[in-house]
Amino acid sequence: MPEAEDSHSTVLVVDDDKLFCAALAGSLRRRGCASIVAHNFEDAMAEAEAWAPDRAVVDLRMPGRGGLELVAALRRLDPTMAIVVLTGFGSIASAIEAIKLGATYYLTKPAEPDEILRAFERVEPTIVEPPSPHAAKPLDELEWEHLQQVLTDCNGNVSEAARRLGMHRRSLQRKLARGRPSHEPPDAP
Repeated sequence: MPEAEDSHSTVLVVDDDKLFCAALAGSLRRRGCASIVAHNFEDAMAEAEAWAPDRAVVDLRMPGRGGLELVAALRRLDPTMAIVVLTGFGSIASAIEAIKLGATYYLTKPAEPDEILRAFERVEPTIVEPPSPHAAKPLDELEWEHLQQVLTDCNGNVSEAARRLGMHRRSLQRKLARGRPSHEPPDAP
């Protein structure tokens, strides 16, 4: 369970999925946090200015101005705010960008409320071991990373990303909907 200090924190939950947003806010309230919800950039900034939350959970991809823009704006508004980026479309490129813009941590959905609360407490960046040069990434994983990088460069605009990639928008949407490829390590004999 979270520490007692969580009972004094106010968390801004920003996600365009209204049901998910309400469920997460309710879970955080049951864990002693005051929760405020918003479903887009403009509403999130208005709530942040009105309530001055000390924490925020921000969805990466939302219609209009996306989560990365919101992270940067929240950081300008309150440099001490702890911000966790939560997304169903995780990639190394978007995680790095989120951290550069001031996010405390980056989690992929589904994430448990306790996991999110623990992420707020992270004070040092996570050091990831680079893969050995002999362990090449599978091609579909490299493709996923590239798609995510282009999408990040286009601020989440799928049509613009598809144009830059030279592919049809629907093809890109299908690839994104499949999610990050997972590769199970081979079983040892």
